Amino acid sequence: MKYKNLHEWLLEPKKAIEVQKSLKNSLKIQPFEKEVNIVAGVDIAFKGNFGVAVIIVIDKNFQILEIKYHFEKVNMPYIPGLLAFREGPIFLKAWEKIENNVDIVFFDGQGIAHPRKLGIASHMGLFIDKPTIGIAKSKLVGEYEEPAEKKGSFTNLVYKNETIGIVYRSKDKTKPIFISPGHMIDIPSSLKFTQMFITKYRLPEPTRLAHIYTQKIKKEKLIG
Repeated sequence: MKYKNLHEWLLEPKKAIEVQKSLKNSLKIQPFEKEVNIVAGVDIAFKGNFGVAVIIVIDKNFQILEIKYHFEKVNMPYIPGLLAFREGPIFLKAWEKIENNVDIVFFDGQGIAHPRKLGIASHMGLFIDKPTIGIAKSKLVGEYEEPAEKKGSFTNLVYKNETIGIVYRSKDKTKPIFISPGHMIDIPSSLKFTQMFITKYRLPEPTRLAHIYTQKIKKEKLIG
């Protein structure tokens, strides 16, 4: 894969969209039937021109195995639909520090539930060659029927007559989350493993914990 250095990610929107259209043909949306023991959660935050990516690794018993992060100045502006070009290089540098062999990576963001099927989970999945799942707190594209208010209820997220994800009620009477496969996994498997890591909170533990530590590290590292 290309675009490993920051300057290589700094593309004009038209060029970035062309890259997305090209990369989406490499995505593998397929069942994931292996046993899952270790997963990672990814959250990325910004303050001014600086960004921090946090990766937290936990086992199936929710024990934290490691926490790694990377922060640096970012030149790519915020452009909806092109967030991977802003967030990707920071994540990849944090990922290089991970020591455990992770089975699945959960991202705070979209997978294929994206105009060109290349949200952050899909885009980064191609780089790290791991099954990835997008866990978003809001819809980017698509239409859906509101799931029932009981925890565990879900409906399909549909875009251009294709199901691209699941709208999942992870907690009673709470806004749903939007689950979509990123790479090397399909929709049913994405739902199954997201459910595996949901406790009493709205978000699954991998991204929930990553968000907690992202906010903590952002305050420590990105003040000023």
